[in-house]
Amino acid sequence: MDRRRNRQDSQSPMTTLQQLPALVALERIPVPVLAIGHDGSILFTNTAFADMVGYEPDEVLSLRFHQIFHQAPASESLLSVVHALANMVVELAHRDGSLVRALMSKSAAMRADDQFALAVFQDLTERLWQDER
Repeated sequence: MDRRRNRQDSQSPMTTLQQLPALVALERIPVPVLAIGHDGSILFTNTAFADMVGYEPDEVLSLRFHQIFHQAPASESLLSVVHALANMVVELAHRDGSLVRALMSKSAAMRADDQFALAVFQDLTERLWQDER
């Protein structure tokens, strides 16, 4: 018997949602999600992002910002670069050496003291490739 299921059945949906850990929710989102630390480390990726760039999630976590973002502008502050790329099409390095072109959202972490950026991506590679033909 699954105790968790029985407990959830007796809770309201809002209570269940309030108790859902953020990382579990981010993993379950069916769109690519990536969290980048101020030092360029990859703090979190979900399976959808890892699939988009051809890696396993744990492999993405071992990469750094500059290994994923192709030709990102140079800046003293990595987070300012990520914020500058918000709502733009970025080029991501796929494991096979190809480029993945994706629309990157604004960071969900927007306070001045946040030490990371959290963005979602929409893979545009195929659509842009067809448009260029």
